[in-house]
Amino acid sequence: MAKDDGTGTLTAGVIAALRQAKSVFVLTGSGVSAESGLPTFRGVGGLWRTHRVEELASPEGFARDPVLVWTWYNERRAAHERAQPNAGHFAIAQLEDALDDFTLATQNVDSLHLRAGSRNVLELHGSLREARCTNCNAGRPFGAAGLPLDEIDHACGGRWRPDIVWFGESLPRDVWQKAQEAAARADVILVVGTSAVVYPAAALATNYNRSAFVAEINPEATPISNRVACALRGSAAEMLPRIVAALSARRTAPPDLSVGPSG
Repeated sequence: MAKDDGTGTLTAGVIAALRQAKSVFVLTGSGVSAESGLPTFRGVGGLWRTHRVEELASPEGFARDPVLVWTWYNERRAAHERAQPNAGHFAIAQLEDALDDFTLATQNVDSLHLRAGSRNVLELHGSLREARCTNCNAGRPFGAAGLPLDEIDHACGGRWRPDIVWFGESLPRDVWQKAQEAAARADVILVVGTSAVVYPAAALATNYNRSAFVAEINPEATPISNRVACALRGSAAEMLPRIVAALSARRTAPPDLSVGPSG
């Protein structure tokens, strides 16, 4: 693994790999949304510091106190609505526009990739746009205010819960299958804004493709930093626009019409 030393050499290596790539896979985590002002998973409001995250993001916690859980998720949903996509989100959407085979798999549930214009998005952990019933599996969209606390109970006898993946639950099978396939065929894998410790999602970075050029973009080192082709130390909002701008400049540069010496 090589680390970006500030000279731009490694950034140039990523750009060169992307120029040659026929298929690109991007895996993102909460770091991508940090510069949009979103708190981390564990940082929404001082009230939640007195609760373990597992109390708020597990089937057992929901069964014990669904009002507490929905109060927390409603606050998160409101925070998502206030946030705006940042330069990193927009750069990923622009990268998709430049490629025929592009897949974005995100661990985030904030919908900011979609709002930035990304289209082929696999939401590994679901999203906070919809609730589903614990009994009949019916779906129900909800807006910026979240789910009214007096509407948690469903007429079928179940309860509405956020349509996201909680601790101890499996990822959606169809979404996970598509993510595995995209990672396996990719020529370049970009791992952006994720600590690479949440499995199985973290496995997509290095476990399904041994031949791809894998680049990590993150302010700090992670457990996979020593297993990637290069690690760019910076935020998504800082690094990705530079990479996309360089790709665009090469693509739009006028052809060299100079004539060399004749023999």
